[in-house]
This record gives sequence, structure tokens and C-alpha cells, in this order.
Amino acid sequence: MTRLISIASGKGGVGKTTLVSSLSFALTELGKDVTAIDANITTPHLGLHLGFHSAPKNLHDFLRGSAKMKEIIYHHPFGFKIIPASLSVNDLVGVNGDKLQSLTMNLIGSTDFILLDSAPSLGREATLSLNSSDELLLLTNPNLPAVLDILKVAKVAEKMNKIILGIVVNRVTGKNNELSIKEIEDIVKYPVIAKIPEDENVQKSLAARTSVIDYSPNSRAAVEVRRLAHYLVGKDFDYTQSLWDKVFNWFR
Repeated sequence: MTRLISIASGKGGVGKTTLVSSLSFALTELGKDVTAIDANITTPHLGLHLGFHSAPKNLHDFLRGSAKMKEIIYHHPFGFKIIPASLSVNDLVGVNGDKLQSLTMNLIGSTDFILLDSAPSLGREATLSLNSSDELLLLTNPNLPAVLDILKVAKVAEKMNKIILGIVVNRVTGKNNELSIKEIEDIVKYPVIAKIPEDENVQKSLAARTSVIDYSPNSRAAVEVRRLAHYLVGKDFDYTQSLWDKVFNWFR
């Protein structure tokens, strides 16, 4: 059974693309066949994050009717598949966003997970991504504006009868100015199922155009993404730090 999951947020910059790239890797590690789609049609970055920004055919070509589905699916060295979108503003001309849903429907049965890197907010692009998925992960940062924005996304998703899996809180520092997990859950009325810490390895992995799991497998962010992947497939997560990792984190 193929699961269609949108990673959604009410604002940009919270880390959707980073999460999609790393979660795709983590699910693949668990033996799942994963297809990641850059569904942010206007400002796509998934291909850029993973080194497929100059792919000869991409999502925009499919949405314009100038490419077949099989021509826009690429195999990443980490084992998952990626459908990148074009960075060129010229490629927005003639795009039919409604074809995104037909793309996801045609992928059903050929892959275990379809992860959609959604556009932020609740505009037409974001709605297209919601329409093309069955389930949602609500991604936020631990601040009030970002949390209020995902509350709006949750309300729209409920009206569309989508399954909301829970909230992923990204870039958590633990400082006093952040909202607590309880406060976030009280506002949005959904459980927090993952808490990914602020980690300098994430920014370093972005510069290297790879996943943080590849760049620093034992980093705090990588471990929490793996924990989320285990949650999604219904497996217990058993992570034991090496003595060196414990000493390193203690000094940090």
C-alpha cells in the first residue's frame, strides 16, 4: 500500500525540504521504496538540496505535458527516487498544477511512500499538494507565528478530510523563549511526534548538497529524523550512542 504524505507548513523557511530529503533517506534505510516530489512549483529547492537541480526533465515538464512520468523520475545514490522541479522562472509558463494529483495517483502501487515537499502557506500551490496526498505531517518551528500558521493548515486539511499524522517541531534549541511541546499541542490540538534539534550539521549538509544522515549519521538531527521514520513505519527505535558520541555531546 502506497502512503501519500505531504510535509506541510504555514510559512516558508521552517525546514520542509530538509526534512523531506532526510526522511526519504531514513525510510529507505528501513527497506522502504520512497519517492520524493518537489511539489513547491514556484520556489522549488528539493533538487538543489540533493544535486538534481539541472535534471534534463523535471516536474514542470510533466505539468506542461512535455515529458512522461518515467522521464522525470531519478534514482538517488541513497536508494530513494526523486522528482525534481525546475528552478527557472521561465518554466512556470504553461504549467497545469492540476496534473500533480494525476502524477501521484499514477505512482500508487510502484512505491511505498510518496513524500511531497509542499509549498508554504495556503495558496493554490499548497492546496494542490494537499489534494494530491492522503496524510499530512505538520512542520513548524517552536515560535508562535509558525505554530499559528500550522493551525490554519490543520483546519484546512480537516475540511479536506486528510489524515493529520501529527506535528514535527524543527530547530528546537530548548531556550526559554521557545514554545514548549505542551503549548504547541494545546494550540494545534495534535500531538508532537518528533522534535528535531537545532544542529549545525544540517547547515553543513545543505552546503554539501546531501542529507544530514549522510553527512553526520550520529548527529542529533539525524537521530531524530530516524526516530520519526521508525514511527511512520511502526517500528521501535533503539538508538545507543557510542561512548565517543556521549563524551562529545557532553562537552557540547
